[in-house]
Amino acid sequence: METTSRVGAQAPAAEGGQQFPSARRTIDGYLRAPFPWYGLDEAFTGPRWLMQVGTTADGAVEHGSIGHGDEPSVRNESGSAGEPREKFAVVVTVAAQPSRRTADGTGLLEATSVSSAAWLAGVGLLSFTWPGQMDHSLRDDWLEQQTETAWALADDLDGPEWSRLSLPVDGVAAQFHYRESEYGWVLAGTTESGVHLGAYGRGMSAYGLGFAVIKDIAVYA
Repeated sequence: METTSRVGAQAPAAEGGQQFPSARRTIDGYLRAPFPWYGLDEAFTGPRWLMQVGTTADGAVEHGSIGHGDEPSVRNESGSAGEPREKFAVVVTVAAQPSRRTADGTGLLEATSVSSAAWLAGVGLLSFTWPGQMDHSLRDDWLEQQTETAWALADDLDGPEWSRLSLPVDGVAAQFHYRESEYGWVLAGTTESGVHLGAYGRGMSAYGLGFAVIKDIAVYA
């Protein structure tokens, strides 16, 4: 699979020093990106918030996430008794990059692809979930196992785990790879503007979503 390295991807994650939205990075990384950022289109009128960016070893911004709706917290998928589940959708923008040398010429960065977006979205959803019957101390092992599963699924976008879903991107219908699980949904596709899009969510249906370029990311600061 031509995709960004799992080591360099810096996917959102859950515990042990990993970042949550409440500790999200500043807007600086978003402003340094040489590609457009995407979010839900104007049909979504709820809260929007920055999450984090991912960079290559030489510091170049390669991807980042924008949240919509309720800011998710790490919790089991069923929540506490009588507690409503959070409703959110996160849009992941990934720069379309060929395989290329690092800035110092000593290494090779893997190409990014729609599979990169699918994997980042899959891991992003997992980072805010764990099975309710699982002891908290076992979550790291579960997350590692599920991350490998998300990687395998992203490497087989034409496989039986995925279906096709047509959603508008900048007002034009685009095809996405889509799958649902007990934890939420994940989708991934490519835009005409030269970036790959991933998205994941819970409590908000993916079928009614649309995506659009964020005209001024500075308003999120």
